[in-house]
Amino acid sequence: MEKRKVVLGIDVGGTNTVFGLVEKSGFLSYRGRIDTRGQAGAQQLFDRLFEIFNKDYQSLSGNFELCGVGIGAPNANYYKKTVENPPNLNWGFVKMDKMVEQFVDLPMAITNDANAAALGEMMYGAARGMKHFIQITLGTGLGSGIVVDGKLVYGFDGFAGELAHTIVFKNGRQCGCGSRGCLETYASATGIKRTAFELLALENAASELREFSFNKMTSRMIFEAALRNDPVAVEAFELTGKILGEALANSVAHLSPEAIILFGGLASAGELITRPTKKHMEKNLFHAFRNRVQILLSSLPEADAALLGGAALIWQELQ
Repeated sequence: MEKRKVVLGIDVGGTNTVFGLVEKSGFLSYRGRIDTRGQAGAQQLFDRLFEIFNKDYQSLSGNFELCGVGIGAPNANYYKKTVENPPNLNWGFVKMDKMVEQFVDLPMAITNDANAAALGEMMYGAARGMKHFIQITLGTGLGSGIVVDGKLVYGFDGFAGELAHTIVFKNGRQCGCGSRGCLETYASATGIKRTAFELLALENAASELREFSFNKMTSRMIFEAALRNDPVAVEAFELTGKILGEALANSVAHLSPEAIILFGGLASAGELITRPTKKHMEKNLFHAFRNRVQILLSSLPEADAALLGGAALIWQELQ
């Protein structure tokens, strides 16, 4: 019986790392998960990951042929195959090709987690058949991947496409990157919490959100309150969509994409975020682009998006 060709996709997260065998069709044949233990360094993570994977693969190798390794990780550089000082991981500078060579002698490719999600979307999700789109990940922070002519945009240094750190308000909110007014500080799960608390301070409207401290509140709580027509929660989504839509109008002028695809926890709010985003994007678009750019929700399972994207990356390299 001919073996089915697979690649090992790896999604390195701040808390968990997910890995799996992915066929070219996107079918996930095997899946594993371990704690990242980000403060302990990269070597310990890959030692543990391949110890588990190699043991499991012994019972699978009769059916599969492993062809390569694709990785999505924070602050990854596609060109240099490195991870460079990632937030929430005590890794410093890591040569990931040398790391993986310790365990397998196979082609390897790496990109950042947001780019990986965009690749996964293009091969297996809502962007199938598209060659020009922007993927926006609305999680704890904001991630973005830009695809032009069917290829990810990396720029000359490998770090292009960071929409999170475009300035939307001069001298605005403090960002973790050190700047002020970055898009990420407004359009993200953390950003909508900050918006909700600003509204609670500025307005006297009755709101169930007044029962929670900042540390206890979650974007999920704001979403659920908005579904119950809580005025502060509804306005928080409206303002978040307004800021995101205005920022995306600039991106459309630069790139003229077919679609903008929203992914991540905040995107699960559906029309609460897509409606104001679309409205304010259209309102601020140059007339040539109006009513031409779709805003879509990702069709990938959130838990596996970057894993599938890492797999898509190495499948592209193997073609």
